[in-house]
Amino acid sequence: MAGIAAYGAYVPKYRLGGETLGWNSDQERAVANFDEDSVTMAVAAGRDCLRGLDRGEIDGLIFASTTPAYAEKQCAAIVATALDLRRDLFTADITNVLRAGTAGLRSALDAVVSGSAQRVLVIASDHRQGAPRGDIERNSGDGAAALLVANHAVIAQWEGSHSITENMLDSWRSAGDPFVQSWEERFATEEGLERLVGETVQGFFQKQAIAPADVAKVALYAPDARRHAQLARKLGFHAEQVQDPLFGRLGNTGAAFPLMLLTQALADAGPEQLLMLVSYGDGSDVLAFRTTPSAGRPPQKGLGLKGHLESKRVLESYELYARWRGVWPTDDAARRPAPASPSVTALWREEEKNLRFHGEKCNSCGYIQYPPQRVCVNCQSRDDASPVPLSERPGTVFTYSMDYIAGTTDTPLVIAVVDFEGGGRVLCMLTDREVDEVSVGMPVEMSFRKLRVVNGIHNYYWKAVPRRF
Repeated sequence: MAGIAAYGAYVPKYRLGGETLGWNSDQERAVANFDEDSVTMAVAAGRDCLRGLDRGEIDGLIFASTTPAYAEKQCAAIVATALDLRRDLFTADITNVLRAGTAGLRSALDAVVSGSAQRVLVIASDHRQGAPRGDIERNSGDGAAALLVANHAVIAQWEGSHSITENMLDSWRSAGDPFVQSWEERFATEEGLERLVGETVQGFFQKQAIAPADVAKVALYAPDARRHAQLARKLGFHAEQVQDPLFGRLGNTGAAFPLMLLTQALADAGPEQLLMLVSYGDGSDVLAFRTTPSAGRPPQKGLGLKGHLESKRVLESYELYARWRGVWPTDDAARRPAPASPSVTALWREEEKNLRFHGEKCNSCGYIQYPPQRVCVNCQSRDDASPVPLSERPGTVFTYSMDYIAGTTDTPLVIAVVDFEGGGRVLCMLTDREVDEVSVGMPVEMSFRKLRVVNGIHNYYWKAVPRRF
């Protein structure tokens, strides 16, 4: 029977919170760094989900987001490459609606049930932007969730689903708009959220012949904490049945939000518990899963939602966040020459080392080099090496330098030489770092990040980050 075999999540390191000058709120929300977007966060969540698993067994990947990096180009292909998945798998992007995450999950379940795939990775990732210091910005958050759908060895079996689709213009963002917009709150709540979700949930209960009391935990979408609590009561759920929505710690992560809550429900669940997933956006989706005897053991090897939430840093000022996100224009770019456009041919040719992050291991002496070279620097053998993936290897800083005049968003630019466990060395940028904590010997890991966007081309690469545990 189809179900969920593994799960993972990613929450960026940084937060806006009570200590942030200019934020004017005690409410915390997760914010992506300047070099993160929905694609990089999707890769991070996928890695969290797949730790310890054979990536060669993945048959498909579905990427869901309302904020994809490209309007015309498949982001799932980038994510699959960075995760070092097989080339003979199907990929798809599901975008432009808050229900994208549950739509992707339902599609993966249908594929597994039909037999067209054995294991499909579903990743929902979002970093929606509201107008500066408005309610949408205050209640939103950045993050991603990943669920591995399979037909065997599942920790939660698919019990059923129900959906309603209705054209509802309560929140929207047209092409070219930087910020999400919304209509009058009472109309959006009563005629949109409460009516459509209520109708969908009741339809699911009737279809499955169950009642709210039969549900152990419900991962429920809502735009803010007040409406979340109000909706849960109207649906007939008691407080102990409702998965903590994490408003004030994470924020509403858009298409990823209900899936992120589900990952925590799975982490906390015991065997034979009914978990319910409810999304909203031009209608509503309800999916239910019943945990199997293997639920809760062994624990996931990644940090998961809880681990990422506990590993955080509150930004000093709202101005820094605004600069990261381009909330308002600055004249910084006018002070330096425009960056050169990346070569599309070079990006394609160097995909193995830049996106998959493969080095080479000498077949004669076992020495590992990055980037790959024709000649082994250790034994001088020529053209005799095998690819070796390096993205999952932990490392330490061998040496570093700081450039205060590089003109980067993240000043100073920290360049580090990283030595990997088991061999291999790379020269790369160090991000998510605090300047006073950078040191020789500091434990780091690799993270898929965005270098820059020039001529509409998103140039991705791997950077080092301090370990978050």
